Amino acid sequence: MTYFPEYLKTYPNMDTSSPLHISLNQLPNGYRRHRHDFLEFSFVIEGAGQEAINEMKHDMLPGTFTFVLPYQVHELFTQPGKPLKLFNCMFSMDLLMETGAAEGLHRLFDGAGSVPFIQLNGQEQARMTWLMEDMYKEYGSNEPWRHTMLQARLKEILVLFDRTRRKQGELATSSSSGADSGRKDAEARRQAGFVWSIVHYIHKHYQDELSLSELAERFSLSVSRMSEVVKETTGQTYSQFLRDLRLRHVCSLLASTEMSIAEIAMEVGYGSYKTFSRVFRESKGIAPKDYRRSVALRGKPAAAQLEG
Repeated sequence: MTYFPEYLKTYPNMDTSSPLHISLNQLPNGYRRHRHDFLEFSFVIEGAGQEAINEMKHDMLPGTFTFVLPYQVHELFTQPGKPLKLFNCMFSMDLLMETGAAEGLHRLFDGAGSVPFIQLNGQEQARMTWLMEDMYKEYGSNEPWRHTMLQARLKEILVLFDRTRRKQGELATSSSSGADSGRKDAEARRQAGFVWSIVHYIHKHYQDELSLSELAERFSLSVSRMSEVVKETTGQTYSQFLRDLRLRHVCSLLASTEMSIAEIAMEVGYGSYKTFSRVFRESKGIAPKDYRRSVALRGKPAAAQLEG
C-alpha cells in the first residue's frame, strides 16, 4: 500500500486576491515529512542541515535557496547545535499564470525536472538576502501598492533563482564524466519533468471541461495509466484533484470579489449551479453564501485585498 505523508492544504492569506505568505522561521529540530498543493521556496540565513525532496537530499547552508513544487514530498533536518533560520514563502500557482506574456513565469516549470535548489555565494547571496528582507518587510506593511510590490519581489526572486540554476546546471553538465549515476539522475529528472508537465497542464486548464480521457490522449498515455500518475503524484483520484483545485479558486473569489455565486460557479468550470452548490457544501460543510459571510465576519471583507 502506497504511503502518503501529511498533506497540507492551507496557509495564511490563501483565500485572497493575492495568495502569498512569507515568514522568517527558526527550526531547531527540522520539519516533518509533508507535501502540499501550493508552491513554496525557502532561503537559509543561518544554521546547517539537510533537506530531502522526493527522497533526494541536499545540504542546507546559509545561501541555500530551494524551490518546491506542489505534491513533492519534502522534509527538513537540522544539524545538532546549528538551528536553521530561514525565510519561507508559500504562494498559489495562479500568481505565475500570466496570459499573453512573452516570458511568463510558467517557464520556471520547463526545468521542473532540474535540481530544485541552488547555493548562492558572494554578490548573488547578498542580492537574494536583500530581496527576501525587503519582501518580508513589505508583507508586514500597510503601504499603498503592497500587493503589487510583493508580486514584483516574487518575480525578481524566482528569476534570480532560475538564472543561477541554469548557469550551475550548464557548469555541471560540462564537467560531467558521463557515469551511470549521472545518466540515472538525468533520467529521473526527465521523468519528474514529464509528470510535472501533466500536473501543470491540469492546473492551467481545470476551469475547462477537462476529462481524464482527453488528458490521457494529450500526453499519449492510457486512461488507466494517467489515473495512476495523478494518484501517485497527488494522493488523490483525478476527480478529487480537479474538485480541490476548483474549490480553492472558488474560496478565493468568494473572499476577494463581489461576483455572484452563479458567476463564480461558471468561472471555475461548473456548468450546473446545483452541482456546484452540492459539491461545495459537501466539501466545506457550509453553503457558498454562508462561507462568504463568515469570511467577512472574520475581518476579510470582499474588497479588503484590492488596491486603490
